[in-house]
Amino acid sequence: MKFDEVAQSTTLPVLAAPLFLISNPDLVVAQCRAGVVGSFPALNARTTQELDAWLVAILGALTSDNPPFAVNLIVHRSNERLKGDLEVCVRHHVPIVITSLGVQPEVIKAVHSYGGLVLHDVINDRFSRKAVCAGADGLIAVGAGAGGHAGAQSPFALVQDIRSWFDGPLLLAGAIAHGRSILAAQVAGANMAYIGSPFIATQEAPATMPYKQMLIDSSASDIVYTSALTGIPGNFLRGSLTAAGIDPDTLSDAEPVSLSTDSMGNSGPKPWRDLWGSGQGVGLTKHVSPVEDLVAGWRAEYTEAQRIFRTMNEESRNEYW
Repeated sequence: MKFDEVAQSTTLPVLAAPLFLISNPDLVVAQCRAGVVGSFPALNARTTQELDAWLVAILGALTSDNPPFAVNLIVHRSNERLKGDLEVCVRHHVPIVITSLGVQPEVIKAVHSYGGLVLHDVINDRFSRKAVCAGADGLIAVGAGAGGHAGAQSPFALVQDIRSWFDGPLLLAGAIAHGRSILAAQVAGANMAYIGSPFIATQEAPATMPYKQMLIDSSASDIVYTSALTGIPGNFLRGSLTAAGIDPDTLSDAEPVSLSTDSMGNSGPKPWRDLWGSGQGVGLTKHVSPVEDLVAGWRAEYTEAQRIFRTMNEESRNEYW
């Protein structure tokens, strides 16, 4: 599959980011049917056998009229399931594979063997160059403000660095939660926007209602960026840290938080279950809605932003001449 074909198949230039513990077949199918590229982490399926079943379900629910979907593979050596999960993806000819946490040329080669597309997520220019040198077809620039594990570099700066030498497929993540922001990502130099957090507060997402409600009640000032919780810098909802007994204001990246037990010796919070991630665009999440309605709202905002942008350009040209 070629990236141009992916872009042309969507009704909005968006790839829904794979959400750990959240993205499942129902959410992916809803995203694709709404006109954007859906995705999920392979590790959300509890076993490689369950991953196989998920792919069968997704492929059976989508038609050629829908955009393709993507599977996220953690290619770090700590992922003991990588080989088996990759074999399943190859067997089902998964259209797009998103690779994270390292670069493995053999994974890229396997996906290319059936014509699949490989996109690698990166947080800086150095990692971008390594991925492209290894054969990745495109890059996902995860800038500051993105939900979950994210980089610290401004999305604008990150895109500028990459576009100075790379003219291939480029997606941008970082607090994108409005149709204007989707268009802004393209104007800045990206081909598509990469959006995750807003999908958590949809009817199809299996997130708990307290999680969804906290998204609705939060704003950008409620996002805490730290590596003290998992060892990897990321954005988390302040309220979830407080509920887990962690003081967000005393966190220090130099002193990782011990999550195995609390001060009384009881089992501590699980970072993947109790500490909830979100991007800085959370302030635009106002209610729980179906995926179709969320995407339709973005599409209307995107179309209006295009109209305004064209009008501004025309007025500028008229003033100049």
